[in-house]
Amino acid sequence: MSLPADLKYTKDHEWVRIEGDIATVGITDFAQGELGDIVYVEVETEGETLDKEEVFGTVEAVKTVSDLFLPLTGEIVEFNADLESEPEAVNEDPYGKGWMIKIKFSDESELESLLDVTAYQEIIGG
Repeated sequence: MSLPADLKYTKDHEWVRIEGDIATVGITDFAQGELGDIVYVEVETEGETLDKEEVFGTVEAVKTVSDLFLPLTGEIVEFNADLESEPEAVNEDPYGKGWMIKIKFSDESELESLLDVTAYQEIIGG
């Protein structure tokens, strides 16, 4: 299982890549493995400003639907539209082509609540 050390993580199994005031978000390799084959990613919150831990979308796998929780308060500035036709990219490349949204985050202090790779490994028993 892949867990890049340069990313931050949440207890809800999302990863976060910080570049300036933009955070790119997706689900972790662990999460996609638990969900199984992903058949649909729904994000209808593009352009909206949401609070940390609000639901920003859902991931539908063959056997289940799972909510996606915003790791940081901010405006959802971009959705990975490629996932509409290629939801399997989340399974195949969760940290690359399988990214889900980009957030312009508004509260830098919330970055402290994100987990580093070691803390996330403890959550998943790695």
